[in-house]
Amino acid sequence: MDFIKLAQDGHIGTIVLDNPKKLNALSHDLVDGIIDALKRLEEAEARVVILRAQPGARVWSAGHDVGELPEGGRDPLGWDDPLRHLVRTIETCRMPVIAMIEGGVWGGAVETVLACDIVIASPGATFAVTPARLGVPYNVSGMMTFMSAASLRIVKELAFTAAPISAERAERIGMINHVVAAEQLEAFTLGMATTIANNAPLSIGVMKEQLRVLAGAKPVSPRGFEKVQGLRRVVYDSHDYHEGIRAFKEKRAPVFTGR
Repeated sequence: MDFIKLAQDGHIGTIVLDNPKKLNALSHDLVDGIIDALKRLEEAEARVVILRAQPGARVWSAGHDVGELPEGGRDPLGWDDPLRHLVRTIETCRMPVIAMIEGGVWGGAVETVLACDIVIASPGATFAVTPARLGVPYNVSGMMTFMSAASLRIVKELAFTAAPISAERAERIGMINHVVAAEQLEAFTLGMATTIANNAPLSIGVMKEQLRVLAGAKPVSPRGFEKVQGLRRVVYDSHDYHEGIRAFKEKRAPVFTGR
């Protein structure tokens, strides 16, 4: 748990992403720390969790740790990718998780935030789904997370442009719950957490699971799933995927050829 800070006050737990040198990138170690913290809070009978970055953070999280992605030959975002474990843990833990957002949220961190039950952001927060900048193919379950949070047209815009959208627009289109002035963000988030913690935890836990199951009840045939999953191999076997990862590591702009 070197890259997070964990605290609990009564029935309210707080997990702080604390690796500013790497912009809270979702490395194996940081993800493992969040998952372990969630398990500890469940064991300590917390009723609600606030997931946040350091106060005043310029970047909430830079998303996947690109340095940990393979340069080719296998699926970069498969079932065992650490982000998959994190998203599943957030979705299936009995406690509601409130994402409190300051700063930029990039790539896989957007999925992490949208997997949380409630999202509260400051006006300066932005959200950018960035795999197209790297030539990385996003996975199917991640796309379903985005589609549960926004309309298909919005998801397409986010995925195709990789451009950030403001917290204000994200609230307007229903991606997040509230935009709150930076100086009031902590108090507002804590107030909502307190309201939730004072309600019946068994009732909330059951309703969270009901909503998770219902949100995932989208019919996709086995053949259709195999097709959309197989499409990703076209990308991670490509020149563009190798180029995107190398360019990131070399801190230069990638040159994509469509091959």
